[in-house]
Amino acid sequence: MIGSLLQGKVGAQSSAADESQLRDNLKEFTSVYALVEQNYAEPITGDKADTVIYDGAIPGMLRVLDPHSSFHDPKDYAKMQEEQRGHYYGVGMLIQQQQNKIYVRTPYEGTPSFKAGIRPGDIINSVDGKSADGMSSEQVAKLLKGPKGTHVTLTTIREGSSKPLSFDLLRDEIPNPSVDLKYEIRPGVGYIHLKGFQQTTAKEVEDAIDSFSDLKGLVFDMRGNPGGLLSQAVEVCDHLLAKGQNIVSQRGRAYPDQVYTATHGNGGHTFPIVILVNRNTASAAEIVSGA
Repeated sequence: MIGSLLQGKVGAQSSAADESQLRDNLKEFTSVYALVEQNYAEPITGDKADTVIYDGAIPGMLRVLDPHSSFHDPKDYAKMQEEQRGHYYGVGMLIQQQQNKIYVRTPYEGTPSFKAGIRPGDIINSVDGKSADGMSSEQVAKLLKGPKGTHVTLTTIREGSSKPLSFDLLRDEIPNPSVDLKYEIRPGVGYIHLKGFQQTTAKEVEDAIDSFSDLKGLVFDMRGNPGGLLSQAVEVCDHLLAKGQNIVSQRGRAYPDQVYTATHGNGGHTFPIVILVNRNTASAAEIVSGA
């Protein structure tokens, strides 16, 4: 009883000391921020003030603590959720910034941009009358996306054409599958390339495996896979491992420890698997590789 009381007293003192240190640290940060705001060459207001906090102070704090932790402001979080849905609404092309110009790398087959006749190598000149000069690829991509069934006007510069070409595109749902390649290397040996883990990944992997006839071996390519949803990594493993096998465990201060195991399993359908990884295989892709 005495030991418990002493332990509680020590814990309370430690908590009070931590709170006091946190208040001191916040006071120091506020003082430094005020000093920068007063002396910086230009006023720090509006979007610039948000950038200082969201792109500077908070990411800097997390980098010092842990290279794998990250912070998402509302815009970044919305973008991440869009990427995890497995589709988006837009015109369906891959663009790339090069020497302050935005080039079309690939119009995806069957999408509005492909049907309209936009070609690889076209330079995006304007979007809805706004010049694309000096814009980043993210800024142009944001302008091209929008609600399904809405119009966007695009002008491009094409080598061999004397004047810019104009396209009126009707935005549509653009599939963004995580399994972007699947085929049989030879009869009975399948190949799957998995580029990320989003809401549809486990179903896509399952469908890809089921599409192979009399599967006797699988090459599972996760090179360059940055990861994604933990739940989908667990489901992918659940389809490949035997029921009851451990997949991954999770431990932290804020939540109780958790061990994920294969709850359904592969139903006895086993075959050799070769996993391809590289230095850019990360997060959920590492979980699947390890399992």
